[in-house]
Amino acid sequence: RELITKPKLTRVDRQVLSALIVIEVHARDVVQDLVDENVQSPNDFLWMSQLRYYWFNDDLYVCAVNASFPYGYEYLGNSGRLVITPLTDRCYLTLTSALHLRFGGAPSGPAGTG
Repeated sequence: RELITKPKLTRVDRQVLSALIVIEVHARDVVQDLVDENVQSPNDFLWMSQLRYYWFNDDLYVCAVNASFPYGYEYLGNSGRLVITPLTDRCYLTLTSALHLRFGGAPSGPAGTG
């Protein structure tokens, strides 16, 4: 908590730190779900449905279920992140599956409405 409220952090540093905390809390929750569901195989759907990153030779790939895409290092800026919810995970999975099938997606609307 002291890191976030510490006055020496710049606004950007505080945003970066907040985003990292949100991502790490989500990672903790995912690991807990995997343990609770006794996932023991890399082929288990609960594991396969997570957004994962793998190095193949010298290239980084983003994977979910049967989809795999080269990571393009696109940077869209340091935007604020409130939380990552099960709805966020479902959105990532749906968009990844759509891209794998050569479709697209355009999520829109107020936060938390699905």
